[in-house]
Amino acid sequence: MNTPNQPFDPQQSLTFITGMIRQAQGKMQKNSFYFLLWGWAIASAYLGMYVLMAFTDYQHPYVVWLIIIPAWIVTMIYGRKQDRQAQVFTHLDRINMWLWISFGLAVLPIAIFGSKLNFNISPVILCMTAIPTFLTGIMLRFKPLLYGGINFWLCSIIAFLVDYQTQYLVGGIAIVLGYLVPGYMLRSTIEK
Repeated sequence: MNTPNQPFDPQQSLTFITGMIRQAQGKMQKNSFYFLLWGWAIASAYLGMYVLMAFTDYQHPYVVWLIIIPAWIVTMIYGRKQDRQAQVFTHLDRINMWLWISFGLAVLPIAIFGSKLNFNISPVILCMTAIPTFLTGIMLRFKPLLYGGINFWLCSIIAFLVDYQTQYLVGGIAIVLGYLVPGYMLRSTIEK
């Protein structure tokens, strides 16, 4: 057995690192809640806006985005509860948390100042969403999230090429494929 001052031998180091990665993966897999919550909230907003624009003459279809407010509240309450229950908060947990917080903070001014872009922000936000989704897939070593990130990049390109109204349909599809499908797959790995 090594004393605190003795270095691990290569096998002990590998075992320790593998154990820490598995622990971090298990904790992050429990975060499927966030992918499902935000997936349903944002997909509902995207598709709701598309339906209101395409099939009604409702003058304020953007009100569907107010669904984001309760999603933020639930996220903060759930996150605080998780932090209190966490026995270990790894470096990987912190990186993932700050990755998503940074993403949220980057999206906020785009949404607030969307009028400067003639409210043509969906392709930009979809492209930005690719980054934390893809990186979370890498951190978890969970290919469906990695593919979800690629899906967001591809859908952002499509959204740049279609009209304003159709961008919301593309966005809704992107969220279903990029958040909901991987979120349910992630949840099923927990339940096994």
